[in-house]
Amino acid sequence: MAEKYTITGHTKVFCIIGHPVEHSMSPTMWNPALQELGLDYVYVAYDVHPDNLEKAVEAIRVFGIRGANVTIPHKNPIMKFLDEIDPIAEKMGAINTVKNEDGYLKATNTDAPGAKKSFIDAGCSIEGKSILFLGSGGAARSIAYLFSEEAKKIVLTDIIEERAVIIANEIKKNMDAHIEGKIANEKNIANLIKQTDILINATPIGMYPNIDLTPISKDLLHDELFVFDVIYNPMETKLMKDAAEVGCETLSGLDMLINQGVIAFEWFTGKTPNSKLMKNKIIEFLGIK
Repeated sequence: MAEKYTITGHTKVFCIIGHPVEHSMSPTMWNPALQELGLDYVYVAYDVHPDNLEKAVEAIRVFGIRGANVTIPHKNPIMKFLDEIDPIAEKMGAINTVKNEDGYLKATNTDAPGAKKSFIDAGCSIEGKSILFLGSGGAARSIAYLFSEEAKKIVLTDIIEERAVIIANEIKKNMDAHIEGKIANEKNIANLIKQTDILINATPIGMYPNIDLTPISKDLLHDELFVFDVIYNPMETKLMKDAAEVGCETLSGLDMLINQGVIAFEWFTGKTPNSKLMKNKIIEFLGIK
C-alpha cells in the first residue's frame, strides 16, 4: 500500500452513476486498489436522476472523467448517448462500464463476464446445464445472454410473464439459444426446478435490510442444485442458507461484484488490481464475519 495518498490538481476521476447510488460498494473497493498501485485517481459515486442522464453523460466528457460504471436504472437508457458499444453488450441491451477516450465514450458490460468467472472459480461448469433464473431484469438479461452460449437450456421467470417472454425471445433470436420465459409462480417454479442444474436469483428479494426474505421456498430446493445469488449484502442470503442446509453448492454475488470490477479496472487502467484487497475492504465495511 502506498504510504501517502494526496489528491492534487493532477488527480483524475473514475465514478459510478445510478439512482439511488449511496449503497454502492464500488468506491469502497476501487479506492484502496487504486492507492495500492500508486495510481493518481479517485473513485466517487454520483446519484443521477433519470431525467438528468443525458446531462450526466455530457459531464463525463466535459469534466474528463476517465471511466464510469453504470448501475440501475441507467444500464439501458444510457446506451443512446454513447459513441461505441461492444457488440455483445449491444445485443444484451445493457452496459455497465463506460471508458472515456478524449471525449469518445466506449461501453461494454462486465456483469456477465464477472459472473462467468465466479462460476469458473467455484468449479461450476455452465456447459450443457439447465439454468433457471428468478427474475428477468438487467442482471438476468446480461448473464443469460453470455451463459446461453454454453447452457443446454435457460428459463427466465418473472412475476410479469410478458417481460420474461419478451427478453427470452430476444435472446433466442440474437443468440440462437434454447431459452424461454415463464411466469414466476410457485407451481411453475416447483415444476421447473426439478429439471434444473443451476438456480440463479436475479431479484432483490433477500437484500439488506430484508434479510429474512427469500424468493423461493426451501422445500422446493434439491441437493443437486448449484445456487447463485447475485445479492452481495448480506453475503449469505436466506436463499443461500436454505440451499446449503439442503446440500446445495452456493455462490455469493460478492464474487461477481469483485470480478466485474476487476475487469473494468483493467480496461480503464491497463493494470490488474488486488482482488483480495477489494473483497476484504467490502467485507470489512459490511462487517461480515
